[in-house]
Amino acid sequence: MNARISRPSRRDTLAALTALAMPALARPARAAPLAELVLHGPPAGASITLAHAAATGALAGIADKVSFKPWRNPDEMRAGLTSGTMQLVVMPTLSAANLFNRGLGVRLVNVMTNGLLYIVAADPAIRSFAALKGKRVALPFRNDTPEFVFNRLMREHGFVAGRDLTLETTGTPIEAVQLLLAGRIDAALAPEPAGTAAMLRGAVAGKTIERVIDIQAEWRRLAGPAATLPQAGLAASRGFLERHADLLPAIQAALTKANAEVLAAPARAAGNAASALDLPWPVIEKSIPVSNLVTIPAREARPQLEAMFALNAEADPALIGGKMPPAEFYL
Repeated sequence: MNARISRPSRRDTLAALTALAMPALARPARAAPLAELVLHGPPAGASITLAHAAATGALAGIADKVSFKPWRNPDEMRAGLTSGTMQLVVMPTLSAANLFNRGLGVRLVNVMTNGLLYIVAADPAIRSFAALKGKRVALPFRNDTPEFVFNRLMREHGFVAGRDLTLETTGTPIEAVQLLLAGRIDAALAPEPAGTAAMLRGAVAGKTIERVIDIQAEWRRLAGPAATLPQAGLAASRGFLERHADLLPAIQAALTKANAEVLAAPARAAGNAASALDLPWPVIEKSIPVSNLVTIPAREARPQLEAMFALNAEADPALIGGKMPPAEFYL
């Protein structure tokens, strides 16, 4: 006599399938390497890519929470790096070299702009650096890259401040723009997007403000037709490098993708960056095409960086900490 085969009921089958599925469902999703990542940068063009990356989740595989916070002046930035409260920071490349050579362990991850400096003015007769002779010019960020670059170009033209032109230093680019709009100066050195802001604010006030001198073009006349002005880049603190250096290739890849999106869709990027940079989105959108935004690995950009360092440090090697940074500075 054959034994009777007992077939499982539909309820038993569903219960078994559910039991098999439970371990997979209960398994937590793989956590990102970092719980939180804060990117810092100036309220200027090079930070647009960082703000866009944070807003679009480009770094989600690296940290569970990613945000962007602006630094307002170079002193705040240096203090943040020194104290360790800022670990990944967009900063002037000259400053990064200086801090490295002073023993603070800051290393350069990449270059994020090949120059975003312009002279803006209402006077259509100002079309060359030589035409600034006898003019009143506002310079933002005393003792920092915009002033250093302007001073080097002055020396090339044989200008002496106080004799050939009058310089008015300001704490921020927006203060320089305000002086221009008020008619208290003839021209202003404005990093983007402050230059674009001057033009748009001027239009509202019935004034025609233009980018009359492209400082990047002036730099090529000085340094050679293939030269760039690798003005700012992402730097990593010693603390971040000691703990998370292995994450830098993934961060670089994510920022490269984000930068491509910024260049392809300026309006969308401007919307993502406006609140973070505390600037109107139309200003950011119009500034992107003239901000020379890039994400070039520092090691690849080393020849251009060294050329810029050398020209700026001719008169004062202390600008870069007294010497050229060694190969280990360039990540």
